[in-house]
Amino acid sequence: MNSNPKKSLLLVDDDLTFCKVLASALEKRGLDVYTATNIAAGLELAADHQPDYAVIDLRIGPESGLELVEKLHAQHPSLRMLMLTGYASIATAVEAIKLGAVHYLTKPASVVDILHGLQAEQGNAEVIPAEKPISIKRLEWEHLQKVLLEHNGNISAAARALNMHRRTLQRKLSKRPVKD
Repeated sequence: MNSNPKKSLLLVDDDLTFCKVLASALEKRGLDVYTATNIAAGLELAADHQPDYAVIDLRIGPESGLELVEKLHAQHPSLRMLMLTGYASIATAVEAIKLGAVHYLTKPASVVDILHGLQAEQGNAEVIPAEKPISIKRLEWEHLQKVLLEHNGNISAAARALNMHRRTLQRKLSKRPVKD
């Protein structure tokens, strides 16, 4: 009998093609992978299969992956979750970790980075700090994300708090974050 049972992973991302490609790569690394493209399906798969790991997109269509992280952590406290996103911000990274994720990576991330993030038991003190400060455009994007998070994703309420027109905020939020 195998003393190391096969580990399983829940992958939740609204991009079906991305799910198929990443699931295939993870299966080649010896994992059983279950994929979902929305929060409800992700919760159902987690209840049915009790996975060891989860990789969750920050933006799952109109839903927030942070909500899924919180719900999965409440139901399965030992589940090791990694948040993966193309819309990274300091605010969402902090919230993901506070809600139960063990790591936070930006897309594109390699399968090796994802597996390392899920399996690492400690932080890495050797990560090199940035050489230059964050740009003004990046700071603005980070601030918008923080205010949106404070208003539970409600764009109208965030726009009012920022004293900004809702459409202007939507336009700014639809852009990818500025790289430094």
